[in-house]
Amino acid sequence: MHIEKNKVVTFHYRLSEPGQAVFEDSHAGPPAVYLHGQHNMLAGLEEALAGKQAGDVFTVTLPPEKAYGVRREDSMQRVSLKHVVNPGNKKRVYKPGMAVQVNTSQGPRDVTVVKPGLKTLDVDTNHPLAGRTLCFEVEVIAVRDASAEEIAHGHAHGVGGHQH
Repeated sequence: MHIEKNKVVTFHYRLSEPGQAVFEDSHAGPPAVYLHGQHNMLAGLEEALAGKQAGDVFTVTLPPEKAYGVRREDSMQRVSLKHVVNPGNKKRVYKPGMAVQVNTSQGPRDVTVVKPGLKTLDVDTNHPLAGRTLCFEVEVIAVRDASAEEIAHGHAHGVGGHQH
């Protein structure tokens, strides 16, 4: 079965920058699962997966525009510490360069601490991988038809997918 719109795709990947060491490897845990054609995946990676099938192994290099976007220099914001996601509500010491999540009206968002303060953080809202060319080594594990419910919800359900 080939990957096309409304197929649920399960895959493993290794992520690096061109000529650099792997810095993320899904093989250490469960594979990634997504519903193809619903914009739940990086645009360039979804394009590269189209037409592939279980067992296919390939490498694709994505420019920033097809990955996490180009860096925007106007992306600095000051946020109140009350908006920072803090599992367990532990006292945390924030340092420049630290990745954190902040609650927004669209849900949690990954940001990078630029300057910590007593009651606020100055953060960079660019994705940490924005502006970077990324190399994905991909192994397609499985491809299946999506259920009517998955199509209606716009995402995969079940093991590795979204749970309700």
